[in-house]
Amino acid sequence: MEHIRAHVLICGGTGCVASGSKKVEAALQAELVKKGLDKEVKIVETGCHGFCEMGPLVIIYPEGTFYVRVQESDVAELVETHLYKGRIVERLLYKEPVTQEKIPNYSDMEFYKKQMRFVLANCGHINPEEINEYIAEGGYEALGKVLSEMKPQDVVEEVKKAGLRGRGGGGFPTGMKWGFASNSPGTKKYVVCNADEGDPGAFMDRSVLEGDPHRVIEGMAICGYAIGADEGYLYVRAEYPLAIKRLKLAIKQAEELGLLGENILGSGFNFRLKIKEGAGAFVCGEETALIASIEGKRGMPRPRPPFPAVSGLWGKPTNINNVETFANVPQIITKGADWYASIGTERSKGTKVFALTGRINNTGLAEVPMGITMREIIYEIGGGIQGGKKFKAVQIGGPSGGCLPESLLDLSVDYDSLIKVGAMMGSGGLVVMDETTCMVDVAKFFLNFTQSESCGKCTPCREGTKRMLEILTRITEGEGREGDIELLESMAKNIKTTALCGLGQTAPNPVLSTLHYFRDEYEAHIKEKRCPAGACTKLLNYSITDACKGCGLCKKVCPVEAISGEKKEQHAIDSAKCIRCGACFGKCPFESIAKG
Repeated sequence: MEHIRAHVLICGGTGCVASGSKKVEAALQAELVKKGLDKEVKIVETGCHGFCEMGPLVIIYPEGTFYVRVQESDVAELVETHLYKGRIVERLLYKEPVTQEKIPNYSDMEFYKKQMRFVLANCGHINPEEINEYIAEGGYEALGKVLSEMKPQDVVEEVKKAGLRGRGGGGFPTGMKWGFASNSPGTKKYVVCNADEGDPGAFMDRSVLEGDPHRVIEGMAICGYAIGADEGYLYVRAEYPLAIKRLKLAIKQAEELGLLGENILGSGFNFRLKIKEGAGAFVCGEETALIASIEGKRGMPRPRPPFPAVSGLWGKPTNINNVETFANVPQIITKGADWYASIGTERSKGTKVFALTGRINNTGLAEVPMGITMREIIYEIGGGIQGGKKFKAVQIGGPSGGCLPESLLDLSVDYDSLIKVGAMMGSGGLVVMDETTCMVDVAKFFLNFTQSESCGKCTPCREGTKRMLEILTRITEGEGREGDIELLESMAKNIKTTALCGLGQTAPNPVLSTLHYFRDEYEAHIKEKRCPAGACTKLLNYSITDACKGCGLCKKVCPVEAISGEKKEQHAIDSAKCIRCGACFGKCPFESIAKG
């Protein structure tokens, strides 16, 4: 019998795979064979561990040593020093940016200290392609409990009591939603998991599906039992091939063990799951458009009522929740509603997973208790702003969310507090911006996204967002006019009150929030023809300061010969010829070119 003395966990999430973790894994396997350690050391490919900025990540147990940014070239030293000689490879340890202290265990890192990893508990710790590892961590215990000890209504009441709210964006009480579907008459009902994660910069659902697919499957099966459904669909965008691969494998394994299919665990309860691959339309994140897509129709929303709980998939009662919502259900059942309700705020219970992106030092995935402040997320978990620059804004909630200024950094992150300041929780995308970011340009970016993704069914969204985008484009190109701000506000409010679906109704949010908190930037663009952040190309003017050494590099890269000057003398830029491409600014080694 083989004796395994060490486990090497390699992050196999999409982020680390993109950074080269597959090459690290292959090199590690080869090196272990070479050293004769392949029978003593087991390699485990896990899901996303969250610290994406530092990938590829490697953890070696039983010590729990956490190595960051491991490359193929580091493998020989890692095997020789750590696995053969038992010494830590210090150069591969995480180094705290302020103290420069090297930290061998991830639990001691600031990035993880304030997290409460419940939904992400298994991500980065188990092999998501092996059902027995999920079971060893208590997996399917909740399903066994509801089938053997609870009536369907008991399950609904437990979820209600826990206070779980939908993690897909709207924050509707999950237990109430289940109750509506449960009370709808009919012998055929459906459970649908919305994994059509379309927000720019968001990867929460993808990481859960890649790292712990059985948790979501178990949550869906529990929901099926609670509402009386015997069939479910996982609607996953086709751009998530790894998530789809692991889901297919997980479903097959669960069926083989009698945890999905007919007469589950001998209880008489039947539940089957199918995967529907979406084509990537953002509007299919809206539940009625998602239903239409599963049915083989064009993904377009329809008016409500009737709501899906009454008439959903193929006209049958249907319950739809997103990935993170279902992933919360097993722990509510096993640990109890009271335990879950003790976390978070009075009206926002539990934890929330956020994808941290933008101008932040620690990009990655973080799960935090509801009620934490934005400052704690950005500065203590996220490590602050890149390059020591000044914080300017944080965009939360995706294209449907809002941009919040520095004055709101101490805001409690919960559903109600965010709504009050013109933002929303959304699915969990969190984009951090610094002083070099133009807020008018940010509003244009998000409106361009929603306008491009509009299904075109209703006039307010189809035409209204297009007109708003045209105005924003004019403003960023120096052609803004008096009255544009008031026109934007008027159109935004009309779209919010008249658009057909939630996506159209929230499309103007980034514009409204930036107008509210950064109105001065709009006014500078319109009245002074100036971009305060120096980001809008057509409003920029480049000049050469007296710090110029006359090296001539800027002159060489200028595509229109707008720069003149002799060698070792201060150069000058002809503003009439300059096309504001920024080539000279990027090339100057003396930082002698100013823009503004």
